Amino acid sequence: MTAIKDYFQYVGNQLLSISVVDVIDILLVAFIFYYVFQFMRKRRAGKLLAGILLLIVMLLISSITGMKALNYILTNLFSMGILSLIVVFQPELRSFLEKVGGSTFRNFRAKGDQEGEIRTMISEVCTAAQNLADKKTGALIVFERATKLGDQIRTGTILDANVTSYLLENIFYDKAPLHDGAVIISGVRINSAGCFLPLSTNNDLHKDLGTRHRSGIGMSENSDAIVVIVSEETGTISVAMEGELKRGFDKSSLENLLNQLLLNDSAITEKVFTQIKDRFSRKGGNSKDED
Repeated sequence: MTAIKDYFQYVGNQLLSISVVDVIDILLVAFIFYYVFQFMRKRRAGKLLAGILLLIVMLLISSITGMKALNYILTNLFSMGILSLIVVFQPELRSFLEKVGGSTFRNFRAKGDQEGEIRTMISEVCTAAQNLADKKTGALIVFERATKLGDQIRTGTILDANVTSYLLENIFYDKAPLHDGAVIISGVRINSAGCFLPLSTNNDLHKDLGTRHRSGIGMSENSDAIVVIVSEETGTISVAMEGELKRGFDKSSLENLLNQLLLNDSAITEKVFTQIKDRFSRKGGNSKDED
């Protein structure tokens, strides 16, 4: 009984000694582990990580049981440590860091787009997607968000044009010179057309997915972009985001999804910059009064 009492007293003392910094530390570590797990769960890196964990278990077992040969091999293998991980996980690490940076600064981007302009742009894209789907004409439309897509934009032809359904349908007309590439939309304007996108590295994708779908998924794996894909075989409208593909959209459901995703970004941005502008206005007014 005394041992149990001492144990609970020890636990109580430990809990009382936890400070605010300790709580923040635990939450940050939990967030990092959760984010890494979510990022790797459906990617090739998840299988590589599982292999590394298996090797670690084998190293522990060899150390405990005295398997000298196996322990020697595994110890030397892990001596390369961080360098090996950087080499093996280079594509995943780059994508992970880009997404973390994009998520961190997304709310502080200065878009300068009004809600009405964004809604109009989305409506034009959805109209074009539906018309292209009805004609079974393939299309690949990328919405740039926090992660800048300069590398992909440079592979295409700069247009800097207003987004209209007629222009999009003309770009993806099967005899047009730019129809095989992707259209990248920055803000509320078509930035570039005929762009080449990175293919997905996910080997678990359905075999019936062609290059257009794999490019759309690959773009969403390497950035926070939203990609609308129209299949030229079936006329199916799909959306790729965060490395996942959702299929079976029509004009209405696609418009609802894009409004939800893109207008939320804009609303947060406008609110933050309005507050900053008001703050600086007040400071300016105060300094003028003091003068």
